[in-house]
Amino acid sequence: MRDRELVDRVAGSTGLTPAEAARVVEDVLAWYREPVEEYVRRRHAYHRLYGKRNPEIFDLIAGELADRLVAAPPLSQRQLRRIIYG
Repeated sequence: MRDRELVDRVAGSTGLTPAEAARVVEDVLAWYREPVEEYVRRRHAYHRLYGKRNPEIFDLIAGELADRLVAAPPLSQRQLRRIIYG
């Protein structure tokens, strides 16, 4: 873990051991390192599983991408469709 200060802060504020805090920090960082294409495919599959249709899904995903901590550039429905279907 490169950011010892962050691990120490998480450990100190949560009562986790340094090893547990390092694992939590790595999990969070991995979540935000997920490439946009993988995120879009994962979220599309999730929304399809719960019966949503593509126009609604694409609107939801566009909003989700804009709300992420490090927002992706705005993607049109066409761009989202290309990510999913090639």
